[in-house]
Amino acid sequence: MITSTACPPSAATARIGVFDSGLGGLSVLRAIRSLLPAAELMYVADSGHAPYGERGDAHVIARSRAIAAFLRERGADLLVIACNTATAAAVSALRQDHPVWPIVGVEPGIKPAAGLTRNGRIGVMATTGTLRSERFRLLAQAHAAHVDLRLQPCPGLAAAIESGEVDSPEVRERVAEHCAPLREQQVDTVVLGCTHYPFVMHHIQAELGADTRLIDTSDAVARRTRHLCESLPARAAPPVAAPPGVARLWTTGEQARLESFAGRWLDFAWQAEAASIPA
Repeated sequence: MITSTACPPSAATARIGVFDSGLGGLSVLRAIRSLLPAAELMYVADSGHAPYGERGDAHVIARSRAIAAFLRERGADLLVIACNTATAAAVSALRQDHPVWPIVGVEPGIKPAAGLTRNGRIGVMATTGTLRSERFRLLAQAHAAHVDLRLQPCPGLAAAIESGEVDSPEVRERVAEHCAPLREQQVDTVVLGCTHYPFVMHHIQAELGADTRLIDTSDAVARRTRHLCESLPARAAPPVAAPPGVARLWTTGEQARLESFAGRWLDFAWQAEAASIPA
């Protein structure tokens, strides 16, 4: 009797590949784990090639393609681009490269912010790369035509957070610098347009005041991921990559930095290693 090894990867047991320019996407990984506790999670922090937000589109697309291939080779049923800059620059190229592979992107939460603002003034904190992209322009055009959108590029903030010391004087100074214009413009809702920023949300809230609403899309991305996992086709039984329930993390930068950050922010089991992922 021959027994097929094909099995439906279902929302509960899907193998999900996630990547970011660095450590920020761990905020998205954490949200995915909360909705899909039994899923196999694989995460790449491309810290050796960060920050994406201060690089050109060609660099971001090349890195995104290389990492997507890395995760695809390891059996990812679905890809999550846990990086606003990479989504803006590369999601169309990746979907063209992999037309039947479900790919979830991350975009600034302008739509929910537009529905929540009380005075019609919304701030968007993001990298220069995200704010200058055509994808962001279309997003703002579609959902923010009736509000006053104040764009705040935050050069250096993601890189400062990437250092791992989110309460360091440098991080706090960067946050204060980038929040000051938004506070002066009296925005009442601020979109966190980079997955690194939720890790310093407490500093941003303190600078902007308790009455300012902060919009983080990590939970929305996790819900979209779960929805797509529910319709995944059957696949061959996977090779054993890690103990059940243990997320696999790779970094193209310093392994110790990834381990330190993951140890502080992830409340589930993981194992980390360094990886060389040439473009």
